Amino acid sequence: MTLIDEYLDYVRFARRYSPRTVQIYEAVLADFIGRCVDLEGAAAETVGRIEGPSGAGSGPDAQDEALLRALNTTQLRNYEVWLMDERKMQPKTVVQHLSALSAFCKYLLARKLLKSNPAAALKRPKLSKRLPQFYRDEALETYFKETAWWASKEALEMYAGEKGDLARNERLKEAYQRRLSRLILSLLYGTGLRRAELIALDRSSLDTSRRVLSVRGKGDKMRTIPIIISLFEEILLYLKAVDMLIECEEGPTRPLLVTVKGGRLYPSYVERVVKSELGAVSGISGRLSPHVLRHSLATQLLNEGGDLNSIKEMLGHSSLAATQVYTHNSIAQLSKVYQTAHPRAKKGGSS
Repeated sequence: MTLIDEYLDYVRFARRYSPRTVQIYEAVLADFIGRCVDLEGAAAETVGRIEGPSGAGSGPDAQDEALLRALNTTQLRNYEVWLMDERKMQPKTVVQHLSALSAFCKYLLARKLLKSNPAAALKRPKLSKRLPQFYRDEALETYFKETAWWASKEALEMYAGEKGDLARNERLKEAYQRRLSRLILSLLYGTGLRRAELIALDRSSLDTSRRVLSVRGKGDKMRTIPIIISLFEEILLYLKAVDMLIECEEGPTRPLLVTVKGGRLYPSYVERVVKSELGAVSGISGRLSPHVLRHSLATQLLNEGGDLNSIKEMLGHSSLAATQVYTHNSIAQLSKVYQTAHPRAKKGGSS
């Protein structure tokens, strides 16, 4: 097992990083190796060790040593310049690469395989301070009004006696997908879930007696999110549709949301649904993303006077600073209200 394999196991099992974070770390390390590590030289060194008279060492050791030699400040700085100048990466993505490499170096430092962290001396590219994007509540309400029928009891009657026929009946298949698509947006905007958290929801995540969702977030931290009555009823009607139409395996890990084939949702499916559903809504522009719906909920809650600490807990932020960024959007909204409503502002400040 190589050092990278051991490190990925460490962040996956000991640190309990999310699958997405582990995937990013793995991709960054593979990219760095492909650019900066002399694997051909390491392979030649391996052959020399195996065929040489001493017989010391093994294949992976030589590759690990080549990687350790490449982890120096000069090489990392050259890699950073290459990412910006040749790959034309955005500063945020470059910082993400350097942070992943720095975390790996800290791991090697703790194992006494490095004497210092070479990434610590790097000057990171400056990030532009951008306020979180969000959708106006009025535009989202337009979407939910226009799609209300797909979440209704009347739409559920279409499925009566049709269990097992979903794959062969295009009309029912479309109706089910419309109901599922609306529920995806309802959950993202109604609870502030991250995309990965939405996908990971099981039926056991829903507590029908308390009307709450148990969510496993970043760092394997659990939190409980209350559900408004309308969303709760929509979830129950959706589950009835699933039971009527789709064959799913029973058990505690049975997904809450499933595709027409009964499988768990996946990232590109959720992204595609959000873009498709919001793309045709008047008043919604800019980036169409599940995360913007999360931003939209946070901004709306603050605009309505929500407590910052309560919003922090609902969103699963590790620190209050992560939640405070939404106050900028609220201040912008407050300024707009002030300029249009204050009597002196409407008169241009004149008496």
